[in-house]
Amino acid sequence: MELVKNAELFAKAKHSGQYRKDSNAPYSKHLDDVVNRLKSLGVIDQEILSAGWLHDIIEETDTNFDDLYEQFGNRIAVIVSSLSKNKTLPRKKREKEYSIQLREASFDAKLIKLCDISANLSDLKNYETSKSKKIRQAKQKRHYLTIIKTDLTNSNYPKIATLLETINQILKRYGLKSVSLQPELR
Repeated sequence: MELVKNAELFAKAKHSGQYRKDSNAPYSKHLDDVVNRLKSLGVIDQEILSAGWLHDIIEETDTNFDDLYEQFGNRIAVIVSSLSKNKTLPRKKREKEYSIQLREASFDAKLIKLCDISANLSDLKNYETSKSKKIRQAKQKRHYLTIIKTDLTNSNYPKIATLLETINQILKRYGLKSVSLQPELR
């Protein structure tokens, strides 16, 4: 558990003073929510839990891949990197590349992304913003979920279905279709 504690302390230090967009919650609360969701799914892998603490660090702080590699090793650095958008790109190109990145990400990264989506959607109700902006956010999270869902179907984590039910209830509140883990018939 020392690795996980080090990741938690590193993430909290790097995100210190940051607050969630459209909310007055400290950024570390979001990270805690993601890691708690991973644990509730039954994740015990130290590197996955550590990457959960660090999943936004490249995107939201001055930390880069090399910093993570030196401090936490290759697997964690690669997982976190695969969950990070390239902020140097224009928004549309960034989103397109991020979608490809998510599609090609490891199962471990997709598991963290699922928990991130769940935490973000749960927080939407607390955002101090317009309903239309909340709906846009929910649509974006739903889009990411459709990208990663296929790889989540055949996992050793049966509680993924329960987490998805909760996500779908939130999506419904914003007038969006639910996402099924079952493959779509053509």
